[in-house]
Amino acid sequence: MKTFITTIKFTQQGIKDIDHSTKRAAGFKAEVKKFGAKVKEIYWTTGDHDGLLILEAPDEDAATTAILHLGAKGNVHTSTCRAYTAAEMEKIVRKVHG
Repeated sequence: MKTFITTIKFTQQGIKDIDHSTKRAAGFKAEVKKFGAKVKEIYWTTGDHDGLLILEAPDEDAATTAILHLGAKGNVHTSTCRAYTAAEMEKIVRKVHG
């Protein structure tokens, strides 16, 4: 499984319905399983972003499907990047200089 980190910002709709934020998160955790993905953690944060989501998926397509599914609900804006473990990065770095 590959790891993806998503930063979250509430939309106006999402902040208006903030009382249900944790319930929406629990629902999302269950829903992503149908895309072959798994939510590892969800954090609510202060600062530039309102939340952070750590997702595992077999590939970029599954992760993108899950994140687009989340965004389509209209409660959050997202920005996602692929994250690498030290072992994954070592494998990549070995290829840099042949």
